[in-house]
Amino acid sequence: FSLSPCSEIKNLPPTPWEQNGVQFTASTLVVAAGAGPVAAPPQTDPSGGPVERETWGKKIDFLLSVIGFAVDLANVWRFPYLCYKNGGGAFLVPYMFFMVIAGMPLFYMELALGQYNREGAAGVWKICPIFKGVGYTVILISLYVGFYYNVIISWALFYLFSSFTSELPWVHCNNTWNSPNCSDWAHNSSINDSHKATPAQEYFERGVLHIQDSGGIDDLGKPRWQLTSCLAVVIVLLYFSLWKGVKTSGKVVWITATMPYLVLTVLLIRGVTLPGAMDGIRAYLSVDFLRLCDAQVWIEAATQICFSLGVGFGVLIAFSSYNKFSNNCYRDAIITSSINSLTSFFSGFVVFSFLGYMSHKHNVPLDKVARDGAGLVFVIYPEAIATLPGSSVWAVIFFIMLLTLGIDSAMGGMESVITGLIDEFKCLHKHRELFTLFIVVSTFLISLFCVTNGGMYVFTLLDHFAAGTSILFGVLIEAIGIAWFYGVDRFSDDIEEMIGHRPGLYWRLCWKFVSPCFLLFMVVVSFATFNPPSYGSYTFPTWANMVGWCLAISSMSMVPLYAIYKLCSLPGKFCDVSLSTIGVNTFYSLLLTLDIPCLENHRVLDMECDIFSANY
Repeated sequence: FSLSPCSEIKNLPPTPWEQNGVQFTASTLVVAAGAGPVAAPPQTDPSGGPVERETWGKKIDFLLSVIGFAVDLANVWRFPYLCYKNGGGAFLVPYMFFMVIAGMPLFYMELALGQYNREGAAGVWKICPIFKGVGYTVILISLYVGFYYNVIISWALFYLFSSFTSELPWVHCNNTWNSPNCSDWAHNSSINDSHKATPAQEYFERGVLHIQDSGGIDDLGKPRWQLTSCLAVVIVLLYFSLWKGVKTSGKVVWITATMPYLVLTVLLIRGVTLPGAMDGIRAYLSVDFLRLCDAQVWIEAATQICFSLGVGFGVLIAFSSYNKFSNNCYRDAIITSSINSLTSFFSGFVVFSFLGYMSHKHNVPLDKVARDGAGLVFVIYPEAIATLPGSSVWAVIFFIMLLTLGIDSAMGGMESVITGLIDEFKCLHKHRELFTLFIVVSTFLISLFCVTNGGMYVFTLLDHFAAGTSILFGVLIEAIGIAWFYGVDRFSDDIEEMIGHRPGLYWRLCWKFVSPCFLLFMVVVSFATFNPPSYGSYTFPTWANMVGWCLAISSMSMVPLYAIYKLCSLPGKFCDVSLSTIGVNTFYSLLLTLDIPCLENHRVLDMECDIFSANY
């Protein structure tokens, strides 16, 4: 196309097209000054025909999907413990601070990015092709997380099946898997002895994981058929929830996203009636503002915000890409991110009512029973439930909650991978069912390493490296690409085109300066505070740490590798290649900013560098 005059663009094709690697969409179509926005043209398939992108059946389907993804197991086993450990109610100060300056703006940015461009995590970067590598980064991260996250759900399913008994199997030490070190709380006078273990702890490590049969990560053994069967059930559930796209997953979340709230409420009502529950809740909410002087408290609050909202996994982009173009993504961002944080806070009351009960029942300090991670939901909580009348019923209810918490988060991660690749490779659109089957089966095969005797070591390694520093790096590059290359003003124009008003100055400042600085700080802190993974007293060998770093680098390397590929693969001189890789939107904005005279009779994508020099 030609620029004549500089205030308008003429002769634009009516549908998206590609030239020298630049895909032109609605954000490329600029009409004469003062005219209204141009509607987004339809996508096309490889044969040239229009592709009708599916949308959510109902608005509530989208909201429940986002809430179900963001509200996951970490809301139950991570946030309450962090709050208790870092000054109780005082921890909410740094948590809410980082939520406002970084969490919500990044959440809003991803929802708007996906909804406007109507593509997955990689496809949205047609607005600035040199950054498409970050799309592949987040797709890889979501895939890596699926390798071990599904295993957590299979543990919950195993516990669920084990709960259908008159006496729960983690009550006593007289089982075949118990060791001589097993000791009931009631008969354990030396519970602080590091060699002692409770029945619930031994059930998880020896009865479920069979970690005693492994000497380490170099001695995995064969997959255990019980956990393999549970993992297969989880994979089947995921497949039939995803195979038809958002039309099916949007219905599944009506159960998986709402069930945890019902169960948490029931457990809270039961928990507050237990002796010692109020002591636990008081410890959870106790305010110690002196803890705010500790830099580690602020770092842990920032880390929790980064991971709890689910930005950087490509899921929010994928989900919002199925919205109607005029959907109010601003309101959605405020509602869903707020619900996520409130759920974390609410779950703390449930957790600490039971921890207070355990502390009272066994006459030990609260910090002896309070912990985070898998130990909370698979050791401490089952142990507390086992002491209640009708313990089997309460166990079934609790593990159904864990199952639903995990399933919809796993669905989100898989949808990010599927949507991202299907939108990038259009030929897969007609074969979504087969491609979904391929993804979930591949995930299942890799996950088999995590259900062996030494699977917990593989699980720990994946959990430590798959989505730590790499996810922070991915979101940082994403924020820089939007704010500094595509442009905050242009991004704000896109949002105005969708919802009818521009984001306020606060949001634009956060996108431009605050959020990138926050993310850069988090990346630096992540590297500076890195500690090698460990499990109990087991230390991973050097080669295992190298494998872990290779896993992390494999996703982060997509950003520079794709940028280099794009710069080297396109023909033409440097100006041509720069225009193609940065994007015509950014380059045209640069022309206007520099007040370059109109370039009559020259095609922008083929113009020589000396034309720019002469006119500038």
